[in-house]
Amino acid sequence: MIDGIFTPSGPHDDEETVRPGPLWRHTSWVIGITLFGVGAGWAISQFRIGSGEYGLPAAAPGPVWPYLIFWTMTSLAAAAALRAVAARVPVYAPGEITAALTALGTRLSLGWRPEPPLLGAMAVALLTAVAMWCALALRSASRGGRGG
Repeated sequence: MIDGIFTPSGPHDDEETVRPGPLWRHTSWVIGITLFGVGAGWAISQFRIGSGEYGLPAAAPGPVWPYLIFWTMTSLAAAAALRAVAARVPVYAPGEITAALTALGTRLSLGWRPEPPLLGAMAVALLTAVAMWCALALRSASRGGRGG
């Protein structure tokens, strides 16, 4: 029973596998990864990281909901793109990529409260990284077993 979990034939999220399935499973995955990434970013923003001179400040005072909603929408788009590609070709660690980039963007936004142009640039950077990750997966899948 445990043998199937830890052997190469068992399920591993970071393994490059195709993730087919019904739409509700893909939707649940996208929502779960998004909530985890935004929640983790919010949670770690409650604490200062590093020294007062050089570290990341704790969450700045003021309303957090606009930033949380912004990163939730951005992360939904990123997770949906990665999951759509992962349903067709093997993608390495789509959940970790989405959650880590979302948590980082949320953490930085809550610490410094950037203006809308900079916030938009952060979202473009996240979506560009996801698009590149998807493109690499699609390219390697289209090359098949060919070398180099």
